[in-house]
Amino acid sequence: MRPVNESDLDWEEHGGVEGTFKQKRLGTAAGSDHLGCSLYELPPGAQPWSYHYHAANEEALYVLSGTGTLRLGGETYTLQAGDYVPCPTDESGAHCVVNDSDSTLRYLAVSTMREPDVTVHPGIEKVGVFVGAPPGSDDERTVSEFFDADVSE
Repeated sequence: MRPVNESDLDWEEHGGVEGTFKQKRLGTAAGSDHLGCSLYELPPGAQPWSYHYHAANEEALYVLSGTGTLRLGGETYTLQAGDYVPCPTDESGAHCVVNDSDSTLRYLAVSTMREPDVTVHPGIEKVGVFVGAPPGSDDERTVSEFFDADVSE
């Protein structure tokens, strides 16, 4: 365990549901075993993931700068700097962030790192199963698959 400055880390670029987004895995870089933390940057128009919740891992989001839209537990909210969002491990914690503004949206995502994890995606009727490494980890997963499921909203 050690302090980490985000400016010392390289960005990882990922393809999202819409567009691309960037991530820095702060928790992993600092040597955290049970608490993950990532810095995200979403350019205008980006949506990293579909509306989902985790069955094993609680998450929280903290907006650093920019604005966007959050769907949480079936409700829609405007996000802005200073907003904190808890995402429990059930349907009430289902969430999706979209940068529908003209500037970059930056936020921290903090989560427990329990393994295995199951993600439920009601809008696309999929379930994700992840075994071998918790969310936010750089370790290789032995299972990382999505399955069709009747998980309607």
